[in-house]
Amino acid sequence: MSPTIYGNIKMAVSSLQTTKMRSFLTMLGIIIGVISVVTVVSIGEGIKQQVSQEINQLGRDMITIRPGDGIERGNGTGDTVKLFYGTAITGSLADTDVALVQKTAGVRYAVPVALVNGPIKVDDKTIGNPLVLATTEQMNGLLDEPVEYGEFFVQDDLADQPNVAIIGHNLADKLFGQRVPLGGSFEYLGQTFFVRGIMKKFDTTPLSVSTDFNDAILIPYSTAQALTNNNTQLYEILAKPQDSRQLDQTIAGVTGSLKAAHNGQQRFSVLRQDESLKVTNRILDLMTKMIAGVAAISLLVGGIGIMNVMLVSVAERTHEIGLRKALGASNRQVLAQFVTEASVLSLLGGIIGVIVSLILNFILRVSTPLTPVISWEAIVISVGASFIVGVIFGTAPALKAARKDPIEALRSH
Repeated sequence: MSPTIYGNIKMAVSSLQTTKMRSFLTMLGIIIGVISVVTVVSIGEGIKQQVSQEINQLGRDMITIRPGDGIERGNGTGDTVKLFYGTAITGSLADTDVALVQKTAGVRYAVPVALVNGPIKVDDKTIGNPLVLATTEQMNGLLDEPVEYGEFFVQDDLADQPNVAIIGHNLADKLFGQRVPLGGSFEYLGQTFFVRGIMKKFDTTPLSVSTDFNDAILIPYSTAQALTNNNTQLYEILAKPQDSRQLDQTIAGVTGSLKAAHNGQQRFSVLRQDESLKVTNRILDLMTKMIAGVAAISLLVGGIGIMNVMLVSVAERTHEIGLRKALGASNRQVLAQFVTEASVLSLLGGIIGVIVSLILNFILRVSTPLTPVISWEAIVISVGASFIVGVIFGTAPALKAARKDPIEALRSH
């Protein structure tokens, strides 16, 4: 580092120390902008990793069939997600589709998943809109034996006791106030259901397109059909291939069979787990970019604050500028001094913002279900942007200082 640059930095630090409160308030816009950008990007990256872990837990060879044409496959150049599920459902699935998928070559499991509406009552407690899913005993194999306590229902046993349920890990305590309420009962659709099993905990996130089994109740599909007079609406079909290495071939077979059964119209989507991940990632990327863009405006606001304060500083230090120029300082040296001061101010704000964002990410990690992942790229870009903002917005006041006439400046004292 040259003596001139070192001297400018030293003078800048000294100037900031003499006006600590004003300097801090000037940096506040930069600090808030950096905190916002780094934290938002970190939360987005953390949710992406959580969704990826969820996919690994359910199995990368899971196949999801849903109504609506939501995937467009290219010619080996990658797949394009065309829509977000839940906003443009244009087709429907039926029991015959489940049977067709099950008969497709290479398919090991084909499980219907239907949504059943209705409140649940446990003693004097009522839950108005629970996630009740109707499915078959094959769900046990498809999810690799998800029951932690008790056992999954079996079709052969349903003749004697059809009203059984498997409840999610989170619901056990919410409904019954205990972790293992085996044998407990609840009222649903005018019938009494008995808890046969409690599922293990699944890694899930609120923005995942996969079903959250932690807050779900699973009841037999045949029981749901009987209670709704065969009007149960299929939400999706979950399937797995016999050989995970033949996943693409199995998907092609399922797609061909369903398309033929639907008169050549593909009003359904057959998704791999990584394609489900694409849907979530696209949502997260859009949200992260939008929020980070709004947060970045704070950097511009901070830059305007720096410019205003530097203009005030130039006015207050007119005599000092005149004295320096009278002693031989060139316009370039005066310009460099004030640009350096503005740059140090903004860079220091960026560094403080990063430190605070690291602390905030740690607090979120230990006190919430979120697991933010620090993005060093976001940190570098944020600090770099804050430095550039300081240089840009500090240039105008510096030019004003450099152009001052030394004699007039000395007279101003």
